[in-house]
Amino acid sequence: MGEPVLANEPFRFFTRLHLTELTGLKASNIKELLYHLERVPGSCIYHHTHRFLQQHQYLSPEPPNDFAYWVLEALNESDLSERLASIDTVQYPTIRKLRERIIEVVSTYAASNPGCRRKKATSGDEFHFMKTKSFIVPTKYEVTDLNSFAEVLEKVTIDSIYFHIFESRLRLEKGSNDFSNWFEAALGDAALAKKVARLDPYTCTLEDLRGTLIRMVKNRIGG
Repeated sequence: MGEPVLANEPFRFFTRLHLTELTGLKASNIKELLYHLERVPGSCIYHHTHRFLQQHQYLSPEPPNDFAYWVLEALNESDLSERLASIDTVQYPTIRKLRERIIEVVSTYAASNPGCRRKKATSGDEFHFMKTKSFIVPTKYEVTDLNSFAEVLEKVTIDSIYFHIFESRLRLEKGSNDFSNWFEAALGDAALAKKVARLDPYTCTLEDLRGTLIRMVKNRIGG
């Protein structure tokens, strides 16, 4: 095996701490839900579409959408719930685009099903908008090649992996995850970058995702 290819720029691993905050905003019907969907900060949309991953990272079912859950449980709108739950979160490069899609689904359904506008959640079952406030901090790990990258992947916390795969792509609007961006820009490895970018991280646990990433990198080293 030859000498490892050195990156023209090192990769610094970061991790995240997060705080969930109540906004004081709530919706009791479809009209109010749409009103707030159009106006709440992106951190609200992020929280209600990624809460499952943040709090239940060792489970693997498709992460539920809080909006889909609420319209089913509080308003008994099963068709709308299914449409919201079917939104493929991974295909949206930014929270803004994801927000637009959620609004489109709800508004389209409401326009063709006017009866749903008359339904109102009982007191105590309103949808309460919450938001995720993140604090990003550097770790002690910095790597310059794939060998050291694979080694560090085995050591960092899942919060670090979560940040580089999910949060930096969506909330910082980087277009792709941090790992793929580094593989291509710093190592010139477009093939590995594309393989990692094509992963669907929403259908596995974060520990499973860690294992998959390690195998992909090691296979690339061996290849």
